[in-house]
Amino acid sequence: MTTDFDHAAEVVRRFDRDRYLSALLAPEAYRPALMALYAFNAEIARIREVVSEPLPGEVRLQWWRDLLEGTEHGAAAANPVANALLRTIERYNLPRQALVAMTEARIFDLYNDPMPSLNDLEGYVGETVSGLFQLGCLVLNDGKDPGTATVAGHAGVAYGLCGLMRALPWHAARRQMYLPGDVLSRHNLDPETVFRGKTTPELLAVLTEMRGHARHHLGRVREAASGVPLTCRAAFLPLVLVEPFLKKLEVTGFDPLQQAAEISQLRRQWILWRASGNVFGRL
Repeated sequence: MTTDFDHAAEVVRRFDRDRYLSALLAPEAYRPALMALYAFNAEIARIREVVSEPLPGEVRLQWWRDLLEGTEHGAAAANPVANALLRTIERYNLPRQALVAMTEARIFDLYNDPMPSLNDLEGYVGETVSGLFQLGCLVLNDGKDPGTATVAGHAGVAYGLCGLMRALPWHAARRQMYLPGDVLSRHNLDPETVFRGKTTPELLAVLTEMRGHARHHLGRVREAASGVPLTCRAAFLPLVLVEPFLKKLEVTGFDPLQQAAEISQLRRQWILWRASGNVFGRL
C-alpha cells in the first residue's frame, strides 16, 4: 500500500522536480520528512492554478492554517500530505508558526496586486522560500537548532528571485507582477508593457538589476557557508541551480516574456549530483 509519505513524494515529483531530485540525494532516513515539507509547499504554491477566483484559494489556505494551528475539523485524515506533514512536525519538533507564515504569504499569489518594493519582495520570498530551507535544515539536524537561519534567509531570496524571473511569462499572461515597484520606477518600466508581452530595454534593465540582487544573496550564502553543519548541507542543494538558470536568463537574444529559461532534466540531475558532496563549493 502507498503510504502518506509516498504520496507526498509523488506530489513533489510532479510539481517540484528540482526539490524532488535534491531530496533523493539527502540521507535516506530524512527523505520522507523532506518530501512532506516540499509537498506541503507545492500544494500551497499551486493553489492559484487550481482555483478560478481568489476566495476559494483563501479557503484552501485557511484550511492549512487551521490544520497547523490545531483547529481543523476532521478532514486531515483524508489528506495524505497533511498527515505526512503533521507526523514530520511531531517527529522533528518543527515550528508551526513558520509553516503558518508560509500559508499567509501565499495569499499574495491569489490576487493581482503589484509588489510594492524590493524589501516587500524579499520579505515574501523570505516567508515562502527561506522558511523552507530553514525547515529542511531542522529536519536534517534532527529537530535541533542548526544555526542556519541567516544562511537560509539569503538562500531563499536567491532561489526565490530566480524562480520568479523564470516564471515571468506566466505571471505576465495573467497580469500578475512580482517585479518590485521601486525597481520598476527606477528604470521607468510601465507594467502594462509587460502585460502586453512586450520586451523593452526598460524591462531588460529591471531584470539585470534583479539578477544582481540574486547573485548578491548567493554571495552572502558563500560567505556564511562555513557555519552550516555538514548534516544540513543537503537542504541547500536546490541552490546550485540558481546560477545556471541566471545564465540562461541573460543569454543574448533571450526574450524573458516569450521564452522559458529551461535546463534539461538530465543536466539538472547531473548538476545536483555533482554538488551533493560539496554544495557550497558549487555555488
